[in-house]
Amino acid sequence: MPRDFAEVYLYNFEDLKEGQTASIARTVSEADIFSFAGVSGDTNPVHVDQEFAAGTMFKGRIAHGMLSAAYISTVLGTKLPGPGAIYLSQTVKFKAPVRIGDTVVARATITALDSEKRRITLSTICTVGDTEVTVGEAQIMLPKH
Repeated sequence: MPRDFAEVYLYNFEDLKEGQTASIARTVSEADIFSFAGVSGDTNPVHVDQEFAAGTMFKGRIAHGMLSAAYISTVLGTKLPGPGAIYLSQTVKFKAPVRIGDTVVARATITALDSEKRRITLSTICTVGDTEVTVGEAQIMLPKH
């Protein structure tokens, strides 16, 4: 890790603009689901037990909704606004299931900037193909550096 924290930041607050966007893509694996279950403690059988999940409305295992939300955190913490950003809040609505083998694209777009408080509001969305799986809004603070 750099000793000069200014080297870590991708953006100065003044460089950010409404409409600016960034994204990442991740393909969900069985290992991702079991790792997330282990770290979070969420061992709901709809995620980890194929026999149980086959009898649900999903007809098979699905990834944790919060796994998709974690991908949003990845965008915010590594791409926009990037390292040093402080996550203040996140709304999230789960619209469709994510399955093993699906590639989730997580995207964040700046919708508002509050220069006085150094706060950034972003729309957040995760998609699998053309299907929205997770939507919401995040608020981030970018400290001075």
